[in-house]
Amino acid sequence: MASEKVKTFTDANFGDEVKNGVVLVDFWATWCAPCRRIAPIVDQLAEEYNGRLTVAKVDIDENPMTPSKFMVRGIPTLLLFKNGDLKETVVGLETKDRLTQIIDKHL
Repeated sequence: MASEKVKTFTDANFGDEVKNGVVLVDFWATWCAPCRRIAPIVDQLAEEYNGRLTVAKVDIDENPMTPSKFMVRGIPTLLLFKNGDLKETVVGLETKDRLTQIIDKHL
């Protein structure tokens, strides 16, 4: 079950949404099996970091401009922004512990 704390970003709102604070964005697609495997971890991070981190998803099939802008070539790709600046890129499946380490570095 998806967390209600995970936002949905689109090509239209992406720039405004990532410009304040620390934001973790999961680029995914419905047909992507690894994306479905990492989704529960992304949901857990949204719950655990509620109030300190914004967690969002971008469906690459519905929003092709944003992945192209950030050179997203494989999914899942997670990008971490701080005040609008791209700080970290994680491509493929990653453990929750490793993602936590990456996030904590920027909080």
